[in-house]
Amino acid sequence: MGIIKKTVHFSTVQVLLPRRMTSMTETWLCLRSVFISQYFCHMIDCQTHRLVSYTNITQGAKEHEEEESAAASRRKTPKSPNMGTLMGVYLPCLQNIFGVILFLRLTWIVGMAGIMQSLLIVLMCCSCTMLTAISMSAIATNGVVPAGGAYFMISRSLGPEFGGAVGLCFYLGTTFASAMYILGAIEIFLKYLVPQAAIFHATDTLGSDSAMLNNMRVYGSICLSLMAVVVFVGVKYVNKLASLFLACVIISIVSIYVGAFKSMTHPPEFTICMLGNRTLVRDRFDVCAKTVMKGNTTVPSQLWEMFCLPGNMSSPQCDDYFIQNNVTEIQGIPGLGSGIIRENMWSDYQQKGEISEKAGLQSVDARGATENFGMYVSADIATSFTLLVGIFFPSATGIMAGSNRSGDLRDAQKSIPVGTILAITTTSFVYFSSVVLFGSCIEGVVLRDKFGDAVQKNLVVGTLSWPSPWVIVIGSFFSTVGAGLQSLTGAPRLLQAIAKDNIIPFLRVFGHGKNNGEPTWALLLTGLIAELGILIASLDMVAPILSMFFLMCYLFVNLACAVQTLLRTPSWRPRFKYYHWALSFLGMSMCLALMFISSWYYAIVAMVIAGMIYKYIEYQGAEKEWGDGIRGLSLSAARYALLRLEVGPPHTKNWRPQLLVLLKLDEDLHVKYPRLLTFASQLKAGKGLTIVGSVVRGNFLDSYGEMQAAEQAIKNMMEIERVKGFCQIVVASKVREGIVHLIQSCGLGGMKHNTVMMGWPYGWRQSEDPRAWKTFINTVRCTTAAHLALMVPKNVSFYPSNHERFTDGNIDVWWIVHDGGMLMLLPFLLKLHKVWRKCKMRIFTVAQMDDNSIQMKKDLAMFLYQLRIETAAFHVVNLTCSTLTQLFYDTVLVTHSMLRASLYSQWPLQAQLVKDRHSLVLVEAPPEKVHMTWTREKCEAEKRNRTKTRFSPRSRLLVDSRDQSNVRRMHTAVKLNEVIVNRSHDARLVLLNMPGPPRDTDGDENYMEFLEVLTEGLERVLLVRGGGREVITIYS
Repeated sequence: MGIIKKTVHFSTVQVLLPRRMTSMTETWLCLRSVFISQYFCHMIDCQTHRLVSYTNITQGAKEHEEEESAAASRRKTPKSPNMGTLMGVYLPCLQNIFGVILFLRLTWIVGMAGIMQSLLIVLMCCSCTMLTAISMSAIATNGVVPAGGAYFMISRSLGPEFGGAVGLCFYLGTTFASAMYILGAIEIFLKYLVPQAAIFHATDTLGSDSAMLNNMRVYGSICLSLMAVVVFVGVKYVNKLASLFLACVIISIVSIYVGAFKSMTHPPEFTICMLGNRTLVRDRFDVCAKTVMKGNTTVPSQLWEMFCLPGNMSSPQCDDYFIQNNVTEIQGIPGLGSGIIRENMWSDYQQKGEISEKAGLQSVDARGATENFGMYVSADIATSFTLLVGIFFPSATGIMAGSNRSGDLRDAQKSIPVGTILAITTTSFVYFSSVVLFGSCIEGVVLRDKFGDAVQKNLVVGTLSWPSPWVIVIGSFFSTVGAGLQSLTGAPRLLQAIAKDNIIPFLRVFGHGKNNGEPTWALLLTGLIAELGILIASLDMVAPILSMFFLMCYLFVNLACAVQTLLRTPSWRPRFKYYHWALSFLGMSMCLALMFISSWYYAIVAMVIAGMIYKYIEYQGAEKEWGDGIRGLSLSAARYALLRLEVGPPHTKNWRPQLLVLLKLDEDLHVKYPRLLTFASQLKAGKGLTIVGSVVRGNFLDSYGEMQAAEQAIKNMMEIERVKGFCQIVVASKVREGIVHLIQSCGLGGMKHNTVMMGWPYGWRQSEDPRAWKTFINTVRCTTAAHLALMVPKNVSFYPSNHERFTDGNIDVWWIVHDGGMLMLLPFLLKLHKVWRKCKMRIFTVAQMDDNSIQMKKDLAMFLYQLRIETAAFHVVNLTCSTLTQLFYDTVLVTHSMLRASLYSQWPLQAQLVKDRHSLVLVEAPPEKVHMTWTREKCEAEKRNRTKTRFSPRSRLLVDSRDQSNVRRMHTAVKLNEVIVNRSHDARLVLLNMPGPPRDTDGDENYMEFLEVLTEGLERVLLVRGGGREVITIYS
């Protein structure tokens, strides 16, 4: 406990001290009591203060230090503006939603899609955003939402990988949204406000589009720079300008409603000039007629001169379509009571370059001259329902404008739900009513005229407004500028929040800013990215890109709410109660559907970008524990999978080595043989279960700290060797007991180890303490009793590291006893790793002198062919009968022929292994099942011998062979070792069957000598002992 510094004022002590106290002892006791009472009061006050906000409760030393540093940084940072629901959420959402699309594209969408399909488009988009707002409200009211808004909600709900990926996509969408709003403002400025300000001019009618794009690039860059300066000065100035901009938006919308209802009795005078049924560009001529009267003389009009060559009117050289069709004028705004709604009810999609025509007008179909194409109003792009969905959706994407500035809100939990839902309700009503009013008041050819060429370059929605079209033009201009400012304000804050979480290292610099917390560097990057959108210079091309990024963000907001609701985590307690997981899933489905409806290729690109960001964050290892729902979902999925695994053992086709690696630690708790982990990683290649276990000697109460240090050391080594698995440390008084505990208790449910890997006890001959090799043999016995496979890499320090590559060489398999296919499966798994990939596999099997070696080799080749295992060569080694009899430490092998049985029968015949003769096990109930690589004839002979001796009383028990000479056993090992060394001395790895230990512990030392002699002279040996079951099959 640290020193507690507490100041006690003398005046306070004088008041508290009784007047009769005069002795020093009494004075000291009183001072002590006062000090203790004030200290506990101070501690209670501190704890009460911490309990006010759950985010301030510290969970440990590390969290306490982080909390203190965070508190210090908060004390240094000045207070941000505290805004309420109206100024902080409702108005920014209105400005973003009522942006560029309402004034520049909604009339065109109604003209192309018709009223019915336009209502469907608005319904789809607004329903999607409303469902997302409901999910967002539930997440926002489930705790404090600091700066970052949507990113904070997604990352804390779905984890840093999803949060970073979706957060960056949303940041890119918000940044490109600012570019779209700026492009809309420049389009209004150059086409309707000051057309004379254009810098580039078209030399012909076909070059007008390219000139307009260049003008928008220049003016868009200038406007972006000015807006960035305004945002850099401070968010409070943006908020002050927001009121002015929103007032312009409201006035513009009101003027539309007033003009629409006024058109019922007094429609505005906007006539359209029609040639036949084709719509003419009205600003190219003065009078809508072929001829005009000057005095008493009929002279050609400007329209005539556009279509005809100069000359005599009696024999003119004119465009065929112009000569054969009449010029008429129709009302562009018939009014609310004209019945034009019937004509505008259904869609009229056009291809690029198709001339806008009015159905019902008489027209003679004649081919006109190509040079006169610029006189007609035509479609600049091909239109379809899916395209219009992608263009319209950005008009509904301003719902995150308030949550992006959550750090500036006084009460984000209250303001975000109320302000966002009210804003969506308001804008949805305006969109639905505007679609109906536009279709009921405006002529169809005017609606399909995107830039107002038929109404003398007026903004189409402005022709309906009252008292003047200039109200809409000016109002829409300020509306788009305001929406652009809001986007430029929110996007840098979003990037700053991502950078401060430090989940993407290269974005760390963007977490810094000015002294008042303004994200300066993030604003600079936002401006550069927005400039890319400006250079595209086409609002219709930028809008679908925004739709993808926003829809992806909304999809994951709905997913986050649904996951948290279904998991029912204890921390999921939102104050907003009007949500349901079904609504979240519906919103998620609508987002996904709208992504592919709008543009399937843009949707794929957006998903690829999000996936790359996700994998990058996962690769960098964003170790953030935020209590996210994905972790809870993983726990639920793991529980479900473990319960499913309890149904039964895995099928042979699904069998893979699930390793329990037993490590030995030195006195400093360092891993003694790290190459065991290296070999395990090469064998597993990140697949399946790997448990790394070790034993710490001592008492659990006294050795807990040592156990923690050992666990951390092993985890560090696992990370270095890239072993993906779990670490299990056991404290036991004896190492042998600890290993037994590990073998019994590691794993969970059906996810348990089936193979044990441990090191060889080096120097056991020179060791005075026999416990090391006794523990080794005891572990072999325990794995056999538990029916687990065993692998013992010998000379493991010579095994290759993960950075080495074998460019040639062989992996030799000495297949003496069929142990379920372990010897066949392990080389195949090793060759999947880059270290062993170029090594070739050779198989050696043994036969007696009287066996048919040629037939045996053919059977082996056929068996390996059916196993789909590629091998370089097969070799059959002939040994004497006495050598085979003493092969595995005097073990009696009673087998069927695995090879021939698998080729000629449906089910492989399984053989039985009777262990050491010292064990006195009944022949009829052997504990293991193995196969010997003998021929079919030898197998039949063995069966006949068993039949003869089955009912013999003496065959009930195995013969005690304690008096047999160990010299003969060592001689057998030497002979077999000579054969192996002669054939495999240059092999990269030798796999060999490992014989079982004797039941009688008196022969343990002889067993160790037997293994030493058997593997002497081999650089790398892997001793393998099967677990008593088939691990490989020829069937699919």
